[in-house]
Amino acid sequence: MEDPTRTIAKEDYIEPRCVLCDEPYGAAVPVRAVPQQRIIEKVDEYMSRRDYAGVERHLLYWLEEAKLGRDQKGELMIRNELVGHYRKVQNKEKAFESAAEALRLIEKIGFEGSLSAATSYTNIATVCNAFGENEQAIKLFEKARAIYESAPMTRPALLGGLYNNMALTCVSLKRFREADALYRKALETMERVENGVLEQAITCLNMANAAEDELGLEAADAIISEDLDHALELLDTPGIPNDGYYAFVCEKCAPTFAYYGWFFAADDLSERAKRIYERT
Repeated sequence: MEDPTRTIAKEDYIEPRCVLCDEPYGAAVPVRAVPQQRIIEKVDEYMSRRDYAGVERHLLYWLEEAKLGRDQKGELMIRNELVGHYRKVQNKEKAFESAAEALRLIEKIGFEGSLSAATSYTNIATVCNAFGENEQAIKLFEKARAIYESAPMTRPALLGGLYNNMALTCVSLKRFREADALYRKALETMERVENGVLEQAITCLNMANAAEDELGLEAADAIISEDLDHALELLDTPGIPNDGYYAFVCEKCAPTFAYYGWFFAADDLSERAKRIYERT
């Protein structure tokens, strides 16, 4: 009869399993990717209702899932979304914290020359500009531009967004000629984007602001009027989906029209946004 004291039990040769990933301790844990497209769609849904608290809860939940699943690409995507979210809600500390983590992940994954890195650089540069760190912003925009313009797979929407936001930083730095050239590139690029007229309208208003900054309100009056007229035409383009993003753009544009005394246009745009938000 076999001596039971000499029998090797299963627990003696099977490593205990981690309670989080259900894999033996020390084993190579497979990556469990988060559903990036579904995450983005849910963010858009929250944004259509202006539920910023919902956006943050949603992104932070999936950030933890990405970490637990060792999905660094998914984590980078979520960090990018958080960078943009915290910029919108004016939380500088958390915006820069997420930006630093995104830059760390880019280096760790080895993505420095990728389109994903360029998107991150653009997002972070936009945050830098929003909080007055314009010299840092322009360096990141230049890195993103070098990648986007050399990659044949760059989507026009990404390039148009880069030109527009980079121009804003140039205005902040009083580099008006560069800003004007970039704004015109943005307008041209967004012609190739479905419903790109919304981004073009925002660019027109940015151009009006830039003209005032460079020339003064009185001297720039004719230019400002032309830019505002063009923006309204774009916002009235037939066939634009009256969805949450359209409401967001109308709401974003209204204060600029009010600032220049175009109160009827400002009120009309605010009312359009209100009707859409109430409907959704």
